[in-house]
Amino acid sequence: MSFIFGTQENLLKKIKQKREQMLEIAEIYGIGNEKTLKYSQELDILIVKYQRLKNDHAKF
Repeated sequence: MSFIFGTQENLLKKIKQKREQMLEIAEIYGIGNEKTLKYSQELDILIVKYQRLKNDHAKF
């Protein structure tokens, strides 16, 4: 397993976990709640990191 692939795998796991956490919080507090939005923003950051890593890997 290459370093980049391992990093991609780790990011995908983190994305999945963060998405699940966000959905749980949204069920409790609602989708417009500040807590839900915080999780959503954190999820966005992870997704952008994953996309950048994948795009950088595709260049090689």
